[in-house]
Amino acid sequence: MTRLPLAPLRHAETALERDVAEALGAAPPATSGVALLPDAATAFALRAASARAAGRSLDLQYYMWRGDVTGQLLACEVLAAADRGVMVRLLLDDVYALGPERTLAALDAHPSIEVRLFNGTRWRRFGRLGFLLELAFGGRHLNRRMHNKSWIADDRMAVVGGRNLGDAYFGLAARGSFRFRDLDLLLAGPAAHQASRVFQRYWNSPLSRPAGLASATAERAGGLPALRAVLAQADDRPTADALLLSADTPLRARLATGLALLAADAIQVVADPPEKAKRGLRARKAARAAGGIAAEIADALRKAEREALLISPYFVPGRAGLALIGDLRRRGVRVSVVTNSLAATDVVAVHGGYAKYRRALLALGVALFELKPEWREPNPSLLGSRGAALHTKAFAVDGTLGFVGSFNLDPRSAALNTEMGCFVRDAGIAAGIAAEHARLAEPAMSWQVALEAGELVWRDGPALAPREPGVGLWRRLLAGIVRRLPVEEQL
Repeated sequence: MTRLPLAPLRHAETALERDVAEALGAAPPATSGVALLPDAATAFALRAASARAAGRSLDLQYYMWRGDVTGQLLACEVLAAADRGVMVRLLLDDVYALGPERTLAALDAHPSIEVRLFNGTRWRRFGRLGFLLELAFGGRHLNRRMHNKSWIADDRMAVVGGRNLGDAYFGLAARGSFRFRDLDLLLAGPAAHQASRVFQRYWNSPLSRPAGLASATAERAGGLPALRAVLAQADDRPTADALLLSADTPLRARLATGLALLAADAIQVVADPPEKAKRGLRARKAARAAGGIAAEIADALRKAEREALLISPYFVPGRAGLALIGDLRRRGVRVSVVTNSLAATDVVAVHGGYAKYRRALLALGVALFELKPEWREPNPSLLGSRGAALHTKAFAVDGTLGFVGSFNLDPRSAALNTEMGCFVRDAGIAAGIAAEHARLAEPAMSWQVALEAGELVWRDGPALAPREPGVGLWRRLLAGIVRRLPVEEQL
């Protein structure tokens, strides 16, 4: 198959470029627009609207792209853009691309779409069983995944943050009044190019393999027409109505309000080098030498003078993190953490790792809030992820610095997975993150964990629970077992 060039020379201004230029107005050339995206419908709509307005390129990098309603709707938008001649590059982590081989093959067959898989298994033809077998027989590099998330259009607009592409990340999978909580950051203007540079580095990495080289994703006759037929039915589903309605608002109108206009030095997109996912000591040394996101985050928190507000669904500070927090507290810095409760988490193993630091954190004077569950998984995953009530990964420091990204405050994000995110030095963005932290920490949303007479208690308004509320014996036992196992570096 002949592949069209991925970066054609086009001099005409695209609709997206005009929309971004209008939103930035008469600001200096280096100015970028930034906005928090806590609302799921808005986060979906901006992705869809940017695909519709793009005229040059869509560069999409994701840990997970589900084949559910939301995933199909966004695939429709991407395919429609490619049909117009927009050059689409899709980079997915290989583990969560193990299911939709035919979909990947069909997309890759489009002359304007190229699909690559990061850190792939060579036994892909055997599906998840092949992945597990390869991991068991020496493929330890497969334990290191690409957790990055970015949606980049025409190199002038980017959405980065915590959301994967799937129903659970855009509100459709949740039940009850509280929906799956996540957070993205919109970058419009020159700052989007920082995200593009990260994408380009991963795209050109030896760890990114063309999907067509994997036997299970080899092109099949009729694959693309069959995919079009499936995707054409996505917008007929009742659950898609709200998302489709939100996507009908043009990008220009979406960008007209809520953007903070900031100078170039106020925005910093950071990411681990792709080499972090390589196997072996030599590669780990190279990754450390090249710098990584964990060090950037630690430096930012270490500079706090008054307040550090942390939101992380999986929170395992480790000895180094506990020491850093201890230093902040000794200097009088207020530290407040919102994370998942045992009742809300989908990964019990991670909660077991967090629980052994809970007393020490409280003894230091850390304010600790655990989100109440919206629903309860009857069969929680020990090591996998099925969607927790909280998925936001963000923090604010001293009311002046905000961070939003894919980085959980745990050893897996620090040492194993590749991650990315964005620092924004702006009081408005920091205030927005602080407001999200405060909302999540409210008694209606979270239990506050405290020490009373040396014992852990969970405060629910005036009521106190003497043990982790909302869970049965089996979940407590499972978390207790993991807490005592030497597996913290894997959490």
